[in-house]
Amino acid sequence: MACQSVAVVMDEQALLGLNPNADARYRQRAIAYFEQLKESQDAWEVCAEALAKGIYSDDHVKFFCFQVLEHQIKFRHCSLSAVQQQLIRETLMKWLQFQLMNTQPEKAFIRNKAAQVFALTFVMEYMTLWPKFFFDILSLVGLNPHGVDIYLRTLMAIDAEVVDRDILHTPEETRRNTLIKDSMREQSIPSLVESWFQILQTYQQSHPELTCQCLEVVGAYVSWIDLNLIANDRFVNLLLSQMSMEELREEACDCLFEIVNKGMDPVDKTKLVESLCQVLQSAGFFNVEQEEDVDFLAKFSRLVNGMGQSLVLSWTKLAKTGNVKDAAETLQAVEAKVPLLVQLLVHEDDDISANIVGFCYEYLHVLKQLPQLTDQQKANIEAIMLAVMKKLTYDDEYNFENEGEDEAMFVEYRKQLKMLLDRLAQVSPELLLEAVRRVFTNTMQNWQTAPFMEVEVAIRLLYMLGEALPAAHGAHFSGDTAKTSALQDMMRTLVSCGVSSYQHTSVALEFFETVVRYDKFFIVEPQHIPGVLMAFLDQRGLRHNSPKVRSRVAYLFSRFIKTLHKHMNAFVEDILTRIQDLLELTPPENGFPALLTSDDQLFMFEAAGILIVNSESPVERKQALMRSLLTPLMDAFRLLLTKLPQETEEERQTALADCLSHAVGFASRTSKAFSNKQTVKQCGCTEVYRDCLQAFLPALSCPVQRSVLRSSVRSFLHRMIICMEEEVLPFVPAASEHMLKDCEAKDLQEFIPLISQITAKFKRQVSPFLQQIFMPLVLAIFEVLARPAEENDQTAALEKQMLRRSYFSFIQTIAGSGMNEVMANQGAENMERIVFTIIQGAVDFPDPIAQKTCFIILTKLVELWGGKDGMVGFPDFIYKHIVPACFLAPLKPTFDLSDAQTVLVLSECALTLKMIHLKRGLEFIQFLQQEYLPSLQVAPEISQELCQVLQQPDVKVLKNYIKAFFQRGKL
Repeated sequence: MACQSVAVVMDEQALLGLNPNADARYRQRAIAYFEQLKESQDAWEVCAEALAKGIYSDDHVKFFCFQVLEHQIKFRHCSLSAVQQQLIRETLMKWLQFQLMNTQPEKAFIRNKAAQVFALTFVMEYMTLWPKFFFDILSLVGLNPHGVDIYLRTLMAIDAEVVDRDILHTPEETRRNTLIKDSMREQSIPSLVESWFQILQTYQQSHPELTCQCLEVVGAYVSWIDLNLIANDRFVNLLLSQMSMEELREEACDCLFEIVNKGMDPVDKTKLVESLCQVLQSAGFFNVEQEEDVDFLAKFSRLVNGMGQSLVLSWTKLAKTGNVKDAAETLQAVEAKVPLLVQLLVHEDDDISANIVGFCYEYLHVLKQLPQLTDQQKANIEAIMLAVMKKLTYDDEYNFENEGEDEAMFVEYRKQLKMLLDRLAQVSPELLLEAVRRVFTNTMQNWQTAPFMEVEVAIRLLYMLGEALPAAHGAHFSGDTAKTSALQDMMRTLVSCGVSSYQHTSVALEFFETVVRYDKFFIVEPQHIPGVLMAFLDQRGLRHNSPKVRSRVAYLFSRFIKTLHKHMNAFVEDILTRIQDLLELTPPENGFPALLTSDDQLFMFEAAGILIVNSESPVERKQALMRSLLTPLMDAFRLLLTKLPQETEEERQTALADCLSHAVGFASRTSKAFSNKQTVKQCGCTEVYRDCLQAFLPALSCPVQRSVLRSSVRSFLHRMIICMEEEVLPFVPAASEHMLKDCEAKDLQEFIPLISQITAKFKRQVSPFLQQIFMPLVLAIFEVLARPAEENDQTAALEKQMLRRSYFSFIQTIAGSGMNEVMANQGAENMERIVFTIIQGAVDFPDPIAQKTCFIILTKLVELWGGKDGMVGFPDFIYKHIVPACFLAPLKPTFDLSDAQTVLVLSECALTLKMIHLKRGLEFIQFLQQEYLPSLQVAPEISQELCQVLQQPDVKVLKNYIKAFFQRGKL
């Protein structure tokens, strides 16, 4: 390269744009210059010279030069000349030499980028051009702190490129990385390890940050190098001494964790862990209670967890291979760690506790596999149990009203503790049941004076037993007498000791959650139902001062009623009276905050419906109760519906529409108590739901807030089709007419399932109606699909795709319900247009879900109209359009035969061809052989082969052949 002044060669104006504060014009120029330097054969060399000579002091320019170099090494290394490759090596070493002489180190972001470039060069050249890479760097750097820093950063960058399992590599890169590691083990690792030891020893006092960096390097490399190089007296003693140095102890802990985690022979692993433990214990690290540094203890807890899990893994391997002696020794080693485990598990800092959960869980898994537990093991179980119970307890700082990140972390931590509790139940259900019973009984005796967290956790433990000691369908109160009597005693205490009056949201919530989890208890002891009902209905539950409690209790109340409705007969009317104000539709202009949200009210209406329907009252009374429940909704609906079109403010309109939607939703929810038309009739409720329909349907013609209103009325119709069956039919034509007016893609997409539900349920009964609505619906769909949309409007494109799918599903429902007359009676022109859309759907739109439906429809149409006595002119249509569709669709470039959904389309396509052969016989085979396949330039022998397969009875053979046929056709 010509030795001319770099300042002249580099575009100074472009370099100005590298500053983050530069204006857009300069920034654009800098980007363009970067691209130019990247792609040029040799212009990048100016960047190499700038770095080698330290010409620029601007950090952004230095970083820029390294980026240009990085691009050359990463993407153009093979095309560089030997001289250029040498230039890169020299540049890096000269730059490194500069670092040794500088009084101030470069900024961290430049050092990291330099390390990346060193690492990339290493990966490209270590095996060929630069085998002395480490020797050269170490010889130059010696023990210079600036140089050591770059060296360590480079080692971490090499780890990221060659070892890091979280980074995805191609098979080629993986092979290359394996060769690099093998070569490093042979040639470089011993000298690297020696350098690490020297760095750790030299800098532990003067440069703790370098020592920490070095510890991180050791931790990263130990997983794949010879462990004996690290796990020896001199290295481990050094690490242990650093465990006592405040600035190094956390990194030293992490480094020991990586050493312990290394895969190795189980007996050797046990020896390694045990020798490490002995030294740690004699150095006083096991005296957890004397340690005040929680950050260090969290790392130490992780280390103990790693040691414990390693020992459990060794025990598992030894036990599997039948090595009884070594397995027993390893189990003894595991047991010896349990006191430390418990100390860490019960520590007041949750991070320290959470870090040991893995070892605890696996230790319990070991105990579960043992044929018999010793007294010591039972004592260990009890100690872990008490620790878990203690740690489940909320602390004073938990903010129940405004739960933030700390609260979310505690909830996650509680889930880990729950796993331990479940595992404890598997190891020793009797011990767990007894421990919970003891804690629960003691707490409930003094609940008035106990702090909320103790009361909450006592009830929580009872609640958790429900999952820890599973029972089929919640039958906790039958079967095993010891368990049922203990649970029954605790439930009896819970509902009769008065704890439901405890004034704290967490206790109130836990009380109701537990009552509902064990709702079967009240079948065994129904005398407690009135007391618990009162708790649900008064200020302890639905009228609690916390909205969070009221909301959850509304849901739990509906579940309680659902399970125990047979025991509610005596209380039905009393309950309905007490919850009457909670069943009121809250109009938007009310101004007062309602006790329950509209979502919560849904559960209340469902509970009210269940109570009325399942009561033992005479039919007239049920009818009257249901009418008194629904009439206020209808009255309010009519009133609000007259107000809505007069309202001009958008916000008020939305509020009114939401309120109308809630009224419909509430009415719909009351019908959940019915399973079919029969149950509605038996309760005498047909008429009141008919009245609801009459009240709600006018909303469909409301000129404003269409989407919300249509959606809610449509959902109500879906429900009524189940509950009232043919009684609904008189309302459907007018409702459909309104819903097809001025509709959007989403409206139609949601309307089609309603028509499909009616079609599938009533079949021929609704044939006249379907014939009448069929074309208006289809034309509305066509009109929406034809509307122009912005080219890159993803939402509109997705809505159209979903509508197209819904349309094809609708046609499939009609064809599949045996109502071909619905389509046949639409006139030849309309009929042809519809069938063409199905051909188009099968071939033109790359949407496998829609294509599959289209081929199913074509198969059905061929079955209906393709035979000798089928529709006039349809055989012609088969040959002109359906047969070509079966070949053109799979030959499209967008038809991806490696995609599972697309393969299903191909299967349906094969079934269409099979059906054509079934209906047209030899005529179809002759058409394929003599006319159609020759037009596609299919070789005669392949054509004959396909026709032979088509005539075989086994469809599976055809499906496999067709796939191979099109795979060949696409080559």
